[in-house]
Amino acid sequence: MVSCILEKDDAGYMDVSVCELKHPPPQLSPMPEGLSSQQVVRRLILSSILQSENSYLDSLKRILQEYQKPLLDPQTLIINPKKVRQIFYRLQEIHQCHSMFQIALACRVAEWDYSEKIGDLFVASFSKSMVLNVYSDYINNFTNAMALIKKACMSKPAFLDFLKKKQASSPDRITLYGLMVKPIQRFPQFILLLQDMLKNTPRSHSDRLPLQLALTELETLAEKLNEQKRLADQDTEIQQLVHYGRDRSLNKLLTLDQRQLIQCEVLTEIVYGDKGQVVKSKERKIFLLNDTLICANVNLKGPPDINSLVPVGPKYMVKWCIPLLQTQVVEIGQDSLKCRNSVITARRHSSTSSKVFLGPPRLYHELEELQHDLAVVEEVSLLVGTLHGIYQNLNTTVSQDWCLALQRLIRLKEEEIQNANKCRLRLSVPGKPDKSGRPVSIMVVFNTPSPLSKISWVNRLHLAKIAQRKENTLGWESAEDVGKTKAPFHCPLLTCKLPVLSSGTHTLKLEAALHSPSQSSLLGFCTASTSLPQGYLWVAGQGGNSTLGQVEIFSLNRATPRLVKIVPLRAPVLSLEYVKELCSRTEEKEAEKAQCPPKTGNIICAGLQDGSILVYGSVDTAVQCLLTLVNPDSCPVHCLKHSLSYLFAGLANGKVAVYHKKTGGERLWNVDSCRMVALGSEPVSCLLTLQDTVWASCSNQVTVIQGANLQTQSFVAHSDPCCNVGHMVRSGGGVWMAFTQSPSIHLFHIETLEALQEVNISTRITHLSPGQVCVSSLLISQGLLWVGTSQGIILTFPVPTLEGIPKITGKGMTSLNAHCGPVDFLVSACSTLASDLLRHNSIPSAGEEGDSEAPPSKEEKPSGMLLQYHLHSTCKLPGKLLTAQPELANLRAPPESFEHSPEDGSIYEVSEDPDIWVRGRPLDWGKEGEVRRSKVTSIAIFSGGRGYRRLGQPTSESTYSDSTENTVLVWQVPLTLSQ
Repeated sequence: MVSCILEKDDAGYMDVSVCELKHPPPQLSPMPEGLSSQQVVRRLILSSILQSENSYLDSLKRILQEYQKPLLDPQTLIINPKKVRQIFYRLQEIHQCHSMFQIALACRVAEWDYSEKIGDLFVASFSKSMVLNVYSDYINNFTNAMALIKKACMSKPAFLDFLKKKQASSPDRITLYGLMVKPIQRFPQFILLLQDMLKNTPRSHSDRLPLQLALTELETLAEKLNEQKRLADQDTEIQQLVHYGRDRSLNKLLTLDQRQLIQCEVLTEIVYGDKGQVVKSKERKIFLLNDTLICANVNLKGPPDINSLVPVGPKYMVKWCIPLLQTQVVEIGQDSLKCRNSVITARRHSSTSSKVFLGPPRLYHELEELQHDLAVVEEVSLLVGTLHGIYQNLNTTVSQDWCLALQRLIRLKEEEIQNANKCRLRLSVPGKPDKSGRPVSIMVVFNTPSPLSKISWVNRLHLAKIAQRKENTLGWESAEDVGKTKAPFHCPLLTCKLPVLSSGTHTLKLEAALHSPSQSSLLGFCTASTSLPQGYLWVAGQGGNSTLGQVEIFSLNRATPRLVKIVPLRAPVLSLEYVKELCSRTEEKEAEKAQCPPKTGNIICAGLQDGSILVYGSVDTAVQCLLTLVNPDSCPVHCLKHSLSYLFAGLANGKVAVYHKKTGGERLWNVDSCRMVALGSEPVSCLLTLQDTVWASCSNQVTVIQGANLQTQSFVAHSDPCCNVGHMVRSGGGVWMAFTQSPSIHLFHIETLEALQEVNISTRITHLSPGQVCVSSLLISQGLLWVGTSQGIILTFPVPTLEGIPKITGKGMTSLNAHCGPVDFLVSACSTLASDLLRHNSIPSAGEEGDSEAPPSKEEKPSGMLLQYHLHSTCKLPGKLLTAQPELANLRAPPESFEHSPEDGSIYEVSEDPDIWVRGRPLDWGKEGEVRRSKVTSIAIFSGGRGYRRLGQPTSESTYSDSTENTVLVWQVPLTLSQ
């Protein structure tokens, strides 16, 4: 039991004088015999939960008993009691919440050997609004609490001594800051423990669904608290700028209600001299606001004794403040094909402007020297060809080796320039006008801490400009908060509008679309951070006379999609399916290292109106039909899905055709292996693959088909027989379903098939477009459930992304950019940047004062790149040695001679085969582990429908396009960066 005595002081604050557990912390009983391996692991995880919670409660108790209580003692009064309560605001309530949780946990531990259930306890304890409120208040106050502690340390020496003595007397030497930051870290710790518990819980276990629901509650709570902290940190950073800013106009700009901080980071500004030398390097704090870019000097210095106890906030002095639309990211040498032209451009620029070099100056200078040497060697090679004598060291073969080696060195130098560019952010910003009043742009160069940091900056600068377009201001609204603004950058941004499947004579009907991913080595490092996901968008439809079909392929490997191929088909296309080739982990690693897609390319299946399935092998735009499958009933193929060994086709007659993969590890399916599974009399409208099963919808029922033996299990998804299941999407442990004649979407549990949630979407759009609403498309991508409606309006709902239940817990957002007709499809495009591009090859060298072109090395780096022979050399070439001593011509050359041996470090090479030559000093100074941890994911959403319209504006200002023209709206979200 917990005994708490609550007292209120004159200011109305609640004080907990006593908050003690009458019983000792819960302990697990000795492990009984005969337990399964999963039961043993679950007990160990439970033990970790107990230890973690006991430690957390001890930390909270230490703050209250060892810090708050003495500081509130009337006999000491080191600082004002009111400030003490502000510093420790809501900690008592947090301690009380977890004390009650520990009591309930003790009861569960006592009966663990009988029930083995804990998920529902987390749901009951942390789904209450009180928990969110107290933690939110604590997190929002955290920065203010640290500021009060810092101010008190500087103004009250007795308080500083008090903190030092408390830290010195503690057994773990942890500071007050270290204790107070633990509530911010608590729920991520819980999530990790529950994920491990869920992984070791069998599907039939009674604790499985409660654990999934607990993960959902904790993830939702953690996301809300993270958002609270993010907003609080943003406000703190802006307040710091306002506090130290001297410009009134800037302070007024920063205090506007619509001002939002997107990103801020400390970067190193580098200034180069006339000859490319580093003149100055200094740390700057760069602030990216929704419409402004600010560069400030940073002063992080503070009293050392205070810094060791609590982080001291920086002082800023604004250096420049520029409208975002007047800035531009400048990239040079994005890929090796353009690098040489970029060098020329950079050097021409440097000759006209002696103050700025674009790009790494020393590396460009070395590259020019190599190019000069190559030109000289080519001339020498021509002269060598005119020799009349035969010499071992001086003949056409050797001169050709020289040329090949220098060409290889040039390519390696270009690669080194690319590596240096990975951590260099170059911005063109407006400077002071010249004497004639003409505008002048200046170049500022920053070193970022890592390639990930640079990618993030380039992407967010790119999207922040898109967010200022008229269609994205205001782009989304919440039905719950009509009239309130929403940060456009944190919602998907409308990037462009794309006409599809249209011609001068007729317009085809949109039926399906998919993303065929690909990876091109021609795409530069930062091109990937501003453009769409790499690959191709396939859009399929049928003609107005319903006798022909067509597929249009759009390339996404540029800033805006471009039509690159049209594929006419013999019948209307009703469905598309992308099949990714499965390969071993070794092959995946090799493909990743080579920065290339799987060796055999993509497979795309098209289901036609005439009952056939066309199987295409697609490498970029080279579309080749590999196979044609025909179902015995020749029924239209409404939907397609594949699993590891099968291809499933939903037919118009209520059956599912199942094709087995060919033996021998091939990826194509056996034409004669078709088996039919009858579901009902209505068409099979959608399929969904879930591990070794497939969910198929027919009318208002869903049938779960086992892939191996085709056994079926059915359940009714909607009580109304007229509401056919039209769409199904899976996330975590649940499946969301939409119905053809219903405005509601339903969530079902994958394992128990239990209905868990129902959401009516009509209430969120009736104020924008009155009338009957139905769901026309459904998609889940990166924590958002996208819902396309029959009125052309798109809604998004946040859903959990972990292994829990994807319940809708947040506010739904409605897009004010809509189609004029139903949203025919929603497709997600996702691609990951090649990990080799994220190698940190641009680390500042200690000897160049911030110039990060040279890699770190314990030994002095040689001036040139060294190539040497591995298997071959010129020592066995025919002809006599080129020497002034004829008697040595037939003898083995001494070590000091000029004979070319494998040991002498020659720059020659005789083959392009990498097995023939090796580098004397490798270029790769990055850490292997860094590459494996780094991951950059680019995501775009494509919605297809008739026309385009803008909602929520007066009729005179509304934007409309041709309502009969097929249009794809392209939505983009910020890059996902992970370690």
